[in-house]
Amino acid sequence: MARNVAIVTLMFMVVLAITFPCLEANIGEFDDYLREKAKQARRAALEAYEPNPLNVTSELNMHVHLSTDKVKNTKGRDLGEKKYKGPCLATNPIDSCWRCDKDWVEDRFKLAGCAMGFGRKTTGGLGGRIYVVTDDSDDDVLEPKKGTLRWGVIQEEPLWITFKHDMVIKLKEELMVNSNKTIDGRGAHVQIKDGGGITLQFVSNVIIHGLRIRNIKSKKGGMIRDSVDHVGLRTRSDGDAIGLFGATNVWIDHISMANCDDGLIDVIMGSTAVTISNCHMTKHNDVPGEAYSGDKVMQITVAFNHFGKGLIQRMPRCRFGWVHVVNNDYTHWMMYAIGGSSNPIILSQGNRFIATNNPATKQVTFRINTPQAIWKDWQWQSEEDEFVNDAVFVQSGKPITSYSFDKDNLIQPKPGADAPLLSLFSGRLNCKVGKAC
Repeated sequence: MARNVAIVTLMFMVVLAITFPCLEANIGEFDDYLREKAKQARRAALEAYEPNPLNVTSELNMHVHLSTDKVKNTKGRDLGEKKYKGPCLATNPIDSCWRCDKDWVEDRFKLAGCAMGFGRKTTGGLGGRIYVVTDDSDDDVLEPKKGTLRWGVIQEEPLWITFKHDMVIKLKEELMVNSNKTIDGRGAHVQIKDGGGITLQFVSNVIIHGLRIRNIKSKKGGMIRDSVDHVGLRTRSDGDAIGLFGATNVWIDHISMANCDDGLIDVIMGSTAVTISNCHMTKHNDVPGEAYSGDKVMQITVAFNHFGKGLIQRMPRCRFGWVHVVNNDYTHWMMYAIGGSSNPIILSQGNRFIATNNPATKQVTFRINTPQAIWKDWQWQSEEDEFVNDAVFVQSGKPITSYSFDKDNLIQPKPGADAPLLSLFSGRLNCKVGKAC
């Protein structure tokens, strides 16, 4: 036991040398409960680690029929709530798994089998009961009321969390989500806004789906309950829409995000087996966060998202790990789209990148505080991306396909020209009971 604690302590000391701001993850007191959670999280990360990532990237490339005659004029769109009024179209393989079934509400759990990419094993609250949020208040972060979102997410048992009606939830402090939870916003217009954000710390197996998250604020912290049996002292929160710290098997899908004090999504400290898909992101500086870690087990899929108006940088930015960026539509950035430091592996496939008219921001990629003599060996690869308005992706390193793998298993993604259609229905969907989403 003492040896294990020493290992965990050493891990955090190593991280300190890398990035001080995230050392404590807003933990005021690293008590025995959190030490045990940290050990469990580390074990989960190592178990989820895929030694041959190319086995996973191939799973994103299922056949999808794209009918461009049904949906036109997607260039320059601003997708939050979709204005499309025609028959249901599932334009990418994740959505094809569930979206066009008008009886989706009778089988919400079907969603649990639809994750792809590195987070493909995430099932959330599958096997648990359905818990319905009936109360939009968040008055007591120590003893949450039954019926609130906070009461549901701290339970130890698996739960599939839904919402009785439209609601705006203003979180008094960051929302600490426990393992084996699905937050499913389908069937109601659920907004998390003007308060704290969502935190996944030392947990595993979480799905967050179908929410609008905006105007998230840094909160003062204090004593906050993160499970039925534990209350922890939290320092000031960063103000992320969704923050992952040592989290494993997480799927974030169909979320609309904008305007947060810090990042829209931060994936840090050894979080791995993560898929971020079908999200619509606008009006922010730091987008899918600084995906960085003190070790190299981080593996993230970023797929079918739309990066839209008012975005500046970090879509994503990575320090370590293996990131697959596939079939996203980048219609705006002010500095760069994909950045990194400390030698991450980045495979960009089938994305569309539309540069601004500013000649200084044509480059999609940016190596941060690193001389070319070092980053020239980093494996950053672009395949079938589409570059518009003189956008350019600076590649480096040996081909990623030089890994030991069976080439026949790597099915190529759709070309970048298809990215607008593949991501057309990104963001929160307006799902109605009795109708396909």
